[in-house]
Amino acid sequence: MANLKDIRARITSVGSTMQITSAMKMVSAAKLKRAQDAITQMRPYANKLRELLVNLSSTLEGSEGGQFSDVRDIKNVLFVVVTSNRGLCGAFNSNIIKKAVAESKNFESVSFLTIGKKGSEFFAKNGYNVASSHDQLFNDLTFENTSLIAESIMDQYVSGKYDKVVLVYNQFKNAASQLIMAESFLPVETPSDESVSIGDYIFEPSKEEIVIDLIPKSLKIQLFKAVLDSYASEHGARMTAMHKATDNAGELRKELKLTYNKARQAAITNEILEIVGGAEALNG
Repeated sequence: MANLKDIRARITSVGSTMQITSAMKMVSAAKLKRAQDAITQMRPYANKLRELLVNLSSTLEGSEGGQFSDVRDIKNVLFVVVTSNRGLCGAFNSNIIKKAVAESKNFESVSFLTIGKKGSEFFAKNGYNVASSHDQLFNDLTFENTSLIAESIMDQYVSGKYDKVVLVYNQFKNAASQLIMAESFLPVETPSDESVSIGDYIFEPSKEEIVIDLIPKSLKIQLFKAVLDSYASEHGARMTAMHKATDNAGELRKELKLTYNKARQAAITNEILEIVGGAEALNG
């Protein structure tokens, strides 16, 4: 059994860890509230705009706007992988990386565009083809900065460098759970349901002119939504992980205190026995 000094040192160490994890939980909870508000406000607009985009692009084959919906033979694929810059958020990053690697095995020629240091470090360290990294985005997460990345992706797709672009990210569900998403970014998918129609819309000045401006904006918003989803999911995952860590540290501290009390009681008992034994020896 460990001596009392060692047990006291461990109790102090676990207590310090509890203070750190509890503080990190509160910081993540505060950041989560702002991130959750941002994604819940963005999501309905982004989803409706994407619905319009899909319907419009299905009627523009061969037009100028159709350059983002042309179906090609898939040779080169770009995976846009969104992770976090920091760890201590459970399996948040590892799940995304595993999903991206698994999905990439379905294609022969694959490149990765990473947003977040954890993804950048993994793919670079393991010899994957990293086209570019944008770890600094989370330092100033704005629509303008995300749009620059989206524009670069669209330009490379239009130029023919990539035939397909896939977004891999965590979709925010609630603070305790996230959905791992791997969705097509380019080409813009056409509706598979024949009942989908855009006959209820009146286009002014014309459908072609509208879509030239609408598709690029919609794609930028889709990427921004994915990054916001991931950002909210990160803080939810970290808050949950730190909550569990704090609880586990509390349980460990209770066990250590029980062990300390048992060891202390045993030491007192031994001292009493030694005193009694000594007294009996003197009497004898």
